[in-house]
Amino acid sequence: MSTTNGAPEFETVEQTIGRIFGNGASDSSVGMQIAQEKQRYAAIEAQVFPKPKETRIIAVANQKGGVGKTTTAVNIAAALAKGGANVLVIDMDPQGNASTALGIEHNSGMDSVYDVLEGRRTIADVKQVCPDFPTLDVVPASIDLSGAELEIADSPNRNNLMRDALTKYLAEADKHYDYVFVDCPPSLGLLVINAMCAVNEMLIPIQAEYYALEGLGQLINTIGLVQKHFNPTLLVSTMLVTMYDRRTLLSREVYAEVKNHYPSIVLDTTIPRTVKISEAPSFGQTVIAYDKSSMGATAYREAALEMARRSDQALEAIAIKRGEH
Repeated sequence: MSTTNGAPEFETVEQTIGRIFGNGASDSSVGMQIAQEKQRYAAIEAQVFPKPKETRIIAVANQKGGVGKTTTAVNIAAALAKGGANVLVIDMDPQGNASTALGIEHNSGMDSVYDVLEGRRTIADVKQVCPDFPTLDVVPASIDLSGAELEIADSPNRNNLMRDALTKYLAEADKHYDYVFVDCPPSLGLLVINAMCAVNEMLIPIQAEYYALEGLGQLINTIGLVQKHFNPTLLVSTMLVTMYDRRTLLSREVYAEVKNHYPSIVLDTTIPRTVKISEAPSFGQTVIAYDKSSMGATAYREAALEMARRSDQALEAIAIKRGEH
């Protein structure tokens, strides 16, 4: 604060930012970032999301917790639904976080994916519509699912319970789904194997840190075992780097490392670590619905668009695995 003719003169916001961060910082950092985000939002709003030629069935998995697995599952699904696709999300995590984020009731004792696996209900019986996106259906999970692994362990068909239920539902459903996403628990048990046997593709979110790279190797090995013994057509089609901070060398190095190892399946889009993404589930919403113009929402929509544009490539690779080409 300075004085002019004895009267106090206060700094403007721009002057304060410039004093703290250096001259020109308000233009080059804060102002430019805001302008860039507005441009990105306007650009994604103008895009048309292509639909796949046939249903893409995708498990979202990573046995390491805290990498943005469920956040990625629900926001990619919501982004595709917002883009006009018919989407089904199956919550296979006993914590039910995907159900929460999509605004779906999932109290203990309610019909859920647990009843589907046990054979008491069909997917058609238990699915609910996401209140924010009318083309997004959800099969909820509750804490009841936590006992399912023990209960189905002796079933002769224990690895294919979800596959059989999903195949039957998709054949009989009164509408065509463009995408099915299965949100897996952060483990490598029977629930995850059921999910991997029910799908054609894997989407793996990877946190931008080195521990995540170690866990990735273990997950790839597990997927390899499932491919060998249970589902030979399973394809790791997509990897998405989450919690990315472009200001840090670590984030950039992790992204470069993953991209170098898996150049054809790592999305160019990265998901930033933002408050809005973390806040949204506490309101029973995805970030796409909670704050549609936020940096996190725009990033997930860009990732979803990239996935949609790669549909032909993914479906072609699956067909080759099946021996159809």
